[in-house]
Amino acid sequence: MNANLNPSASPQNWLAMTEAAGLQPLCIRGKTLLPIVQGGMGVGVSASGLASAVARLGGMGTISSVDLRRRHEDLMAQTGHLDKEADARDRINAANLTALDREIRAARAASEGQGWIAVNVMKALSAYEGYVRQALQSGADALVVGAGLPLDLPDLARDHPEVALIPILSDARGVQLLVRKWEKKGRLPDAIVIENPRLAGGHLGAAKVADLGDARFDFEVVLPQVREFFRQAGYERDIPLIAAGGIDSHADIVRLQGLGAAGVQLGTAFAVTEECDASTVFKNILAQAQPQDLVEFTSVAGLPARAVRTPWLDKYLRILPVLQERAHPKAKCNMSFDCLQTCGLRDGIAGIGQFCIDQQLGHAMAGDADRGLFFRGAGRLPFGAQIRGVPDLVRHLLTPVLTANA
Repeated sequence: MNANLNPSASPQNWLAMTEAAGLQPLCIRGKTLLPIVQGGMGVGVSASGLASAVARLGGMGTISSVDLRRRHEDLMAQTGHLDKEADARDRINAANLTALDREIRAARAASEGQGWIAVNVMKALSAYEGYVRQALQSGADALVVGAGLPLDLPDLARDHPEVALIPILSDARGVQLLVRKWEKKGRLPDAIVIENPRLAGGHLGAAKVADLGDARFDFEVVLPQVREFFRQAGYERDIPLIAAGGIDSHADIVRLQGLGAAGVQLGTAFAVTEECDASTVFKNILAQAQPQDLVEFTSVAGLPARAVRTPWLDKYLRILPVLQERAHPKAKCNMSFDCLQTCGLRDGIAGIGQFCIDQQLGHAMAGDADRGLFFRGAGRLPFGAQIRGVPDLVRHLLTPVLTANA
């Protein structure tokens, strides 16, 4: 197979490249996809542009649902000024649902019927149910849900059996709990993302920062454990596992498929592509960050998180003890719409984060290096500090020989 495959080549050619490289495609609900999934990244980092670019190659592209109004000037004009108005939360949430609908429809149109368009929704969001229902109504092919156990997802999606439901979990115990609960609702996951907290970026699936290196999260442990659980449970239908965290090469995919994964998910590597929906400054900050530039800390949602050390993050961590000492419940959310069900800053919970995550992620999306929070995975990037196209990245991952200079 030609390593210089034309970016406009059909998904069938990309699938042929997959098989020629000794990799198995990812099959979910009878749909054959590339074994490479683009992870959801908010705020506004993975929207219709990036998701459709991945889908056009026959992969699964993912839109992050949170606060997408920031990508639409008319919606920001209607809501960006809201502060003390009694209906501010309702108006902002309505604008975000409109933005999500626009992004899904734009991604589906731009993907030209190829691949899949998924929507990532964090269980920790206050508008979680609204985002889920909007994604279902707007035509998402799959719902990917993490940052909490989405035990209610089968109920919310009951009227949309055609949409794939894909929870994000990190260890075998979490998988067993969720699958057993879903069984009682008459639904099994269509796939499960197994995310390694030691390697992934953003909000991480461990109870606290000290647990990030726990061996139970290692792919060599969790993937065989989950597959054995499925075997013992006697499920007639296979539940594909998608490994997430630290993947940067064809060899990684071979190794993980050998351990029982059907595919892999990447976030940061797609965030630094030309098609990513965030600013060029955002991409450069992520691409140029070195391992020593990354920081693990407790987010405002109470979850461990991993991000690039920036002037804002340095200052925040330096004054965190003072902020925690002064923590107290606020009369209202900084951004007027209470994006999280539990917020350390708004709710005055001293033991967790004391900042406005929507505000800081919004600054990052716009490329504000002094005020932004830039989530990033711990692994190396396939092209170092270079910003390359989605086809280049997928080609690299599907090619047994490194092609960074191809």
